[in-house]
Formats: sequence, structure tokens, C-alpha cells
Amino acid sequence: MTENTIVQMTQDEFKEMLESVVEETVERKLIEILGEPDEGLEIRSEVRERLLRQREEVARGKRGRPLEDVVRELGLE
Repeated sequence: MTENTIVQMTQDEFKEMLESVVEETVERKLIEILGEPDEGLEIRSEVRERLLRQREEVARGKRGRPLEDVVRELGLE
């Protein structure tokens, strides 16, 4: 989104900005009240390796399968 003042925003841009602010605020407050849900949990080495590989692939521009294909394949339409 461009750096507009509220007056310059369309209704959709304002709604998107407001939703983002509310979502981030609620998430931050929940973590503050309840604590980090994953804190203290261990991640299996094979999961960690897979995540690192995926991060490297994304950094090189490789993307996964389109969501629409996965939804169709799983019959979730």
C-alpha cells in the first residue's frame, strides 16, 4: 500500500489498513496475556531442515503449488 494519509485512502485501503492494525494489536495483546504458545517446544530436526530448505527455495524465487490446485486436489471446493 502506498503511504497515503487517511483522507487520500479509498474505503478499501482504509479498511485493509484498519484490519491489519486490529489484527496485529489483538495478536500482540493475546501473546502478552497468554504467553507465546510455542515457547519451550522443540522442533524435530527433520522439520527444521525442511523449513530451512523451503526458506532457501523461496529466497531463490521458487514458489510452491498454487493454492487453487491444492484445494481442488483435496476436494475442498
